[in-house]
Amino acid sequence: MTSSTQLSTQVAPRQEVHRGPGVPFLIRVLWFILIGWHVTLYWVLAAWLFNITVIGLPVGLWMLNRVPLVLTLRTQRDYTETQVNADGTVRTRYRSTPQISWVLRFLYFVLIGWWFSLIWSLLSWLFCVTIIGLPLGVLMLNRLPNVTTLMRQ
Repeated sequence: MTSSTQLSTQVAPRQEVHRGPGVPFLIRVLWFILIGWHVTLYWVLAAWLFNITVIGLPVGLWMLNRVPLVLTLRTQRDYTETQVNADGTVRTRYRSTPQISWVLRFLYFVLIGWWFSLIWSLLSWLFCVTIIGLPLGVLMLNRLPNVTTLMRQ
């Protein structure tokens, strides 16, 4: 009797997580000093004017979610996950931060976010004007989407 033994080799898939390309730090600093902090005030005020109208609300929220980009060229941190299978096929998935239910975010915006975001953004912009308050002001403006609609970044 002969028995044949078949060996199977399985190779575990290899996964890599990559961050999207970001803007170099020196360029972000120069942008902030020369352009960002000036434009951010007008950007926030324009967004807030859009937010007080029903028709302009989507544009205003879009603008408030882009305040970190206008201020310091900070992009959203989405990740790509690349998986290489044993047979050589490549699968890429995009991951983003899970968000709170849109119903809760909407209720928060209607009750608190719409008025508190204006106070938050103007106060943080004033911090940005002073050297001592600059780090806190930038941190606060980067968190403006969270304050406005509880958007996670």
